[in-house]
Amino acid sequence: MNISLAPFFENSLDIFCVADFNSHFKKVNPAFINLLGYSEEELYSKKINTFIYEEDVPRTLKYGEDLRKNIPVASVENRYVTKSGEIVWFHWTLMTVIEEKLIYGIAKDITYKKKLEEERVNHLYELEKKSKSLKNLNYKTSHDLRSPLNNLLTLVDILEIEKDKDPETFEIVNLIKESTYGLKKSLDNYVDRIEEVDNLDLKIDEVNFQDTFEKVKNSISALIKDSKTQFICDFSEIEQVAFNECYMESIFLNFITNSIKYANPLIENSVIHISTKLEGGKTKLIYTDNGLGFDMEAVKNKVFKISQKFHYNKDSKGVGLYLINYHVTNLGGEITLESQINKGSTFTITF
Repeated sequence: MNISLAPFFENSLDIFCVADFNSHFKKVNPAFINLLGYSEEELYSKKINTFIYEEDVPRTLKYGEDLRKNIPVASVENRYVTKSGEIVWFHWTLMTVIEEKLIYGIAKDITYKKKLEEERVNHLYELEKKSKSLKNLNYKTSHDLRSPLNNLLTLVDILEIEKDKDPETFEIVNLIKESTYGLKKSLDNYVDRIEEVDNLDLKIDEVNFQDTFEKVKNSISALIKDSKTQFICDFSEIEQVAFNECYMESIFLNFITNSIKYANPLIENSVIHISTKLEGGKTKLIYTDNGLGFDMEAVKNKVFKISQKFHYNKDSKGVGLYLINYHVTNLGGEITLESQINKGSTFTITF
């Protein structure tokens, strides 16, 4: 059966060509002509290297030498320059017929793909630059905060030396001292966390829920006292979990400060329930408050995204829940939310 391949050659959107061992095109299909913009006569009259992007010529010549020696070349990528001066990328599949001293080639135009790759590399480069800038800013900020913080610790020590203090003033000084030392500890942990990220070595320990809660509670004791927030905690079912200690502190800190910040003004006392349980072999932390709550239909999947604000508050930055979600998911866990407006929220973390 005699089958003509001419229609396939002439009508294909892919590039088809035949070249001789002297680096001249012997046959090209219309798709090649249309893409490069040269006439058939121009393509046949000049050496193939004339049309190849200058930087790719040496590599292409090496492939040509291999093909003429009947060394297989599975696939080749190179750039051609069109008659209008534009650069196009080709991905070639080549084969040699030694008896005829001809090289047969089929190519796909991958210019669009290469542009996407270039954009991706540029984006990654920009992200890397921004990441380095943010890291330097983090180091600078943590360093600059140490001086006023140490100064504050010195002032607290001076106030403690003063003997003539009434009980209320004495209590205030103690609260300032606890908060200042808590801030110093948080700052030290923050610097350690930056170094962990740099070393790609996130430390995992057995973190005790009660100890972490008490540590965070003491660091913001004045805020808790002023808000009259009450806590009901039960960590008896699961007392600890393999997790990063700094992450856990951040989770408790952001949960509690958010609950205080978005307390329901119609309720006399804010009450926070925190408990743990073992379910399906997995440790869960359940955090419930009786604050403003969320309209779940409105927030949908936005609640854990950065810079999302759902209640009016001048101190709101839309970062707290984003950080909690990041800490949990970065270590393979998940977090869910159940909430109603003015009835509070329940967050469930599965480690």
